[in-house]
Amino acid sequence: MKTILVPTQNTPAMASTLETAVLLAQRTGAYIEGVPLWFGAPEFVVAGLGSSYSMEAYRARREEEAAGERKLFETFMQEHGVAAARTTADRPWFSWFAEVPPGESLVGSHGRAFDVIVMSRPNADTDPLYKRAIESGLFESGRPVVLSPPSAPKQIATNIMIHWNGSTEQARANALAMPLLRLAGRVTVLTVIGGQGVPGPSADQVRKQLRYNGIAAEPMSIELDGRSTGEAVLAAARAEGCDLLVKGAFTRARLRQMIFGGATSYIMEHADLPLLMAH
Repeated sequence: MKTILVPTQNTPAMASTLETAVLLAQRTGAYIEGVPLWFGAPEFVVAGLGSSYSMEAYRARREEEAAGERKLFETFMQEHGVAAARTTADRPWFSWFAEVPPGESLVGSHGRAFDVIVMSRPNADTDPLYKRAIESGLFESGRPVVLSPPSAPKQIATNIMIHWNGSTEQARANALAMPLLRLAGRVTVLTVIGGQGVPGPSADQVRKQLRYNGIAAEPMSIELDGRSTGEAVLAAARAEGCDLLVKGAFTRARLRQMIFGGATSYIMEHADLPLLMAH
């Protein structure tokens, strides 16, 4: 994971997101690119409004927002010792790229040219447009998305838990997480007995695959004990002191999760550790 994309907003949650990106870059010697994430309308829409809102005022506001996001990003990197140019192969470095379009879809499109996308995990108060930006990364980039917890982690990817539920989505998340799994000091494959899952290979088969890749993963099984699958998974990760959870995103359809709930939605909104997710 040598290239990290950080869609940047000037919000309090960005502190943890940037910290997570820096910790990840320090683990892998990666390049971090910041881009402004803003949800304004395209210029042709603004032009159609005529005199009610001038194009000059619109551009000035957009440039002001982007300048604030750039300052936030670059100041954080400099204060955390990340260089603005590449020095050695094992040290992280950063740059800012401003030439991106407005809207949440930029995460899915621009993110295709990176190894991983780092964003803030959502909660009940998160702007719906930001949630859609996360979904754009998950569904349109073809890359994994790392979601940072509200409080910045102290380390990342040293003690990793995989929530195995038999699904294609989880298999893809495992594959995309492989560079970090190889770096980890401990990997656990978790099975939730009676939890949400689909027909597929067993956890033992997944551990065999990991072993052939040089990763000695430990097995772990837990019961629901009256909890939802998401609650059980997070409780297990917390009890084991994990600093990264690898989770396939939206094994059940998004609409069904919105209406009935699901493990992905619960974990995304309640995790207190970094999440690596893929669909």
